Amino acid sequence: MAISNETLFITCKVFLAVSLFYVWVVRYENIKREFVEYKLPTWLRDLVGILKLSFSVMIVSSDKSLVWIGSMGIVVLMIGALGTHFRVKNPLQKMIPAIALSSLCLLIIYFNNIL
Repeated sequence: MAISNETLFITCKVFLAVSLFYVWVVRYENIKREFVEYKLPTWLRDLVGILKLSFSVMIVSSDKSLVWIGSMGIVVLMIGALGTHFRVKNPLQKMIPAIALSSLCLLIIYFNNIL
């Protein structure tokens, strides 16, 4: 049984949204510790959280423009996350989530354009 592109597209969107919700709501204490460890201000943590959750809602939308904006927003935030990881000299394994989320968003953008 083959999986259609549309099913894969929807699965990617839901997986991304659930993942971001889990990290920024369920595991919020971990996020707070990381921002303190990286010496980043609380206002930036709150802004990033609001943006990520907002972009997640956009990504699960059926409006192609909102899906594109949400996906590109996450890509930009993940580039910032990678920059932070490089700045604090984190090992590659700490960068894998940012790389994976960026890649998933680029896949969503691709499917958003062809479907």
